Amino acid sequence: MDALSIISFLGFTLLVAFVAWYKTRGTDESSADGFYLGGRSLGALTIAGSLLLTNLSAEQIVGLNGQSFVEGVLVMAWETLAAIAIVITAIFLLPKYMRSGITTIPEFIEGRFDQQTRAILAVLFLIAFGVVLLPTILYSGSLAFSTMFDLPELFGMSQSAVIWICVWSIGLIGVVYAIFGGLKAVAVSDLINAIGLLIGGLMIPIFGLSMIGDGSVMGGLSTLWDSNPEKFNAVGDITSSIPLRTIFTGMMIAQIYYWGTNQSILQRVFGAKNLAEGQKGMLLAAFVKFLIPVIVVLPGIIAWHIFEGNLSNADQAYPALVKKVLPTAFVGFFAAVLFGAVLSSFNSLLNSSATLFGSDLYKQNFKKNATEQQSVKAGKYAGFILALIAMTIAPFIANASGLFAYIQEALGSISTPILSVIFIGIVTKHVPPIAAKIVFVVSVSLYLISVFYLGSTMIENAMNEAAVNGITDVQELRLIEAKAYPTFLDIMGILFVLNVCIMLIIGKFKPLKEEEMYVPEVTEAIDTTPWKYTKPIGIVIVLLVLSTYLIFR
Repeated sequence: MDALSIISFLGFTLLVAFVAWYKTRGTDESSADGFYLGGRSLGALTIAGSLLLTNLSAEQIVGLNGQSFVEGVLVMAWETLAAIAIVITAIFLLPKYMRSGITTIPEFIEGRFDQQTRAILAVLFLIAFGVVLLPTILYSGSLAFSTMFDLPELFGMSQSAVIWICVWSIGLIGVVYAIFGGLKAVAVSDLINAIGLLIGGLMIPIFGLSMIGDGSVMGGLSTLWDSNPEKFNAVGDITSSIPLRTIFTGMMIAQIYYWGTNQSILQRVFGAKNLAEGQKGMLLAAFVKFLIPVIVVLPGIIAWHIFEGNLSNADQAYPALVKKVLPTAFVGFFAAVLFGAVLSSFNSLLNSSATLFGSDLYKQNFKKNATEQQSVKAGKYAGFILALIAMTIAPFIANASGLFAYIQEALGSISTPILSVIFIGIVTKHVPPIAAKIVFVVSVSLYLISVFYLGSTMIENAMNEAAVNGITDVQELRLIEAKAYPTFLDIMGILFVLNVCIMLIIGKFKPLKEEEMYVPEVTEAIDTTPWKYTKPIGIVIVLLVLSTYLIFR
């Protein structure tokens, strides 16, 4: 980057910080509502921006484009189906959550089951955040940032040294936002970064298509479509990473877990001024998610065409395309946008981690008579410690290839039992707390054994047998691998059904007594009147998503 690029990078980054400070200077961050929920003052636009930036970061931009480089538009399912999950949450789940006035999802679980189940769920969330998500966000963001902008050459340092610097820089700035600024600072910065990401993210496919079309974006799109028809098929076969059978089974389980039960996502919505603003924010985010494949899928296909499929690592597709097509004048701005996306995902998760510890663990298990200020302070300390752990782990992640798929596989271990427990908790009254605890233990254990032991073992045996039989054809080998063992999405679908059956059976033979059954409370803290257009707009968004599978087939 030249001097102008560095100035534009610093300028945009400092602008985000200033606006976040200015908008939050009157918020009392020492209170639980102030720190955890931004004083319940967030509007629809801020909520939508924060949802998008909490979700969208380097591992998704780089990882999904890497997958689309190999498999084409098929992988858009991770984005388009998210829109359906957001609509389901806005219509059915959010009203139940917000009427109860909760701060965290584990708090909702305690009301339906018991305090021990709440603690287990909080610990599962913290493990997922601290061991899987926070380190991978830091590492993938630092790697992408370093590669795209030639930072080792710029600073005259080794790649590993630059990764360490980037990880700790992003991490420490994230700590300032999340630990000292609270949810409102995170949400406001997310909104500004979301606008920047949409503008900067759209630059890459526009410049890429213009290069393919000799100056014409539409000409480039026509050439791309005609030259690579196999890349525009959204229906996966048995050998793809998303077989058709998994789209509305395991895939939807992963999506509804993420958008309907994940604390780091829903905390932004719980900070809404009222239920209607929360629903508006979610539906706006759903519509943008429907369009996001233009940023996180299309560039991978463009890279396939420009580089003629010749890249040593598919996850290099997006960084290589950025270096190839982005004019020098925009490098600083795009660097700031990418930095903001990584930072937003990191500090959003960190703020949620502090909330989970302070609200669900500290006050419930360590100091029952703690004041709001004490629990908030404990949450900040816990978040800071978790950040240090993540920053220490992140540089040691040796290989970011296929990172997005790895994250989804790893999260599958907790997403299925959590969604199962919340689903049963909402639709039944008689299932006892012991059922939830059994499902947490059984489902996590079975998933880890099935995906990371049995799956790898059976696939390895099948491939060894193919080698013995002299099979070398790539397509035939992929078919053998696909038939050897179900995908992790298949396993998620099977375990969800098993979890629900286990809980219903336990509820049948050991039901709660009438006086023990959950009676929902209705909060008076905010207006919980639903937005009257939630259902019709939600239906339109779902129809738009389904229409894409009629176009790309």
